[in-house]
Amino acid sequence: MTVITDGEFEQAKTLKPEVVRRYLSEKGWSAERDLSGAELWEWKPRDEPGPPYELLVPVRERRDYAGRVADILETLAVVEARPAGEILREMRLPPVDWQFLRLVPPGPSGTAPLVDLVAALTGLKDLHTAAASSALGPRAVQPAQKPQSVKDHVAAVRLDQTRVGSYVVAAHVPLPEGHYGRQDRSGQGSLFDETELTRQRALAAQRPEPFARKVSRMLYAGVACAHQAAELTLNEDSVPHVEHMASAGLSANLCEALVKMAGEERRSFSLSFAWSSERPVEQPSPPVSISRRHTMALEAVAQDLRERLGREEGAVLHGVVKKLHRDVHPREATIFGSFLHDEDRRQRSVRVELRAEDIDRAADAWRDGWEVTVTGNVEPRGTGVRMRGVTGFVARPE
Repeated sequence: MTVITDGEFEQAKTLKPEVVRRYLSEKGWSAERDLSGAELWEWKPRDEPGPPYELLVPVRERRDYAGRVADILETLAVVEARPAGEILREMRLPPVDWQFLRLVPPGPSGTAPLVDLVAALTGLKDLHTAAASSALGPRAVQPAQKPQSVKDHVAAVRLDQTRVGSYVVAAHVPLPEGHYGRQDRSGQGSLFDETELTRQRALAAQRPEPFARKVSRMLYAGVACAHQAAELTLNEDSVPHVEHMASAGLSANLCEALVKMAGEERRSFSLSFAWSSERPVEQPSPPVSISRRHTMALEAVAQDLRERLGREEGAVLHGVVKKLHRDVHPREATIFGSFLHDEDRRQRSVRVELRAEDIDRAADAWRDGWEVTVTGNVEPRGTGVRMRGVTGFVARPE
């Protein structure tokens, strides 16, 4: 049995009964019986035979309250195989939705190659970006230019300490503090007060869903759909049309994020989800495993979606004219530069279809080495992109 420190014991005094209950509920514990001044909570491991673990959770802050919470922390430290201090810190967090990325890298458990971890974290960031974009407006191919609300969501995602099990990255999304959580007996009732429970559920149902929770739901549904799309691709040995899954969060961007998370070695990984008990999720959400074969299929799915549906309107390209194509109609120019909406401002060559009034401007810019700024619609072209429907062409000296 892990023994908590004196400092942790002092912190245990500050935890309210409803905070302890919320944590247990989020971890899959369930309240079974109402006892005198306490509640009996149980948790049954899925893969272990024998009786469940039990905790006696106080519902009032009596004289021995800190000791009872300390007992709970020590038991949880054994169940979760991590220090009680980490659990105590997590209990003190506001309501959050969790995502756990389990990597299976070579080497000792609890370690990961730096290159694998960088790819996984970059992919996790892109995954949240894709889910937040779909939460605002589902599309099979999300535009590169992201609204501020998407950027704000990604900035709010926090990484927690790693968990036991090869290498597990824990991320959480804070939810707005609710006002209808379970009350202790010093307030309006206990977990077993059915009248109070009914009232709280009715109030929770009336509250608008926070954007962070909507993103979490889109994230899980999108990943589940990506897994299904990969399975269909492998079973049929061809890429099916899956754009109807966009309403559930699937997009080329999300598929590409999952591919990126696998790293250069295309290692298998899994994603699991835990939901804040402030807003319970009734639908089961089992972990989703992505294998090397799934990754290869998702690359094909993303490419198919972009080639068929990847048109982006109103993009702005800034660069220099590298070549004029006089043998095609309408005339085209190759411009080497970057799109202003790209976060990394990656440099690339883009074929631009010119209007009649743009031809002389492009020729002057090519001859004199001037920079140009072109506005138009971008669509896939082979392994790159092309711009059509130009609405603005400005050339200026360097």
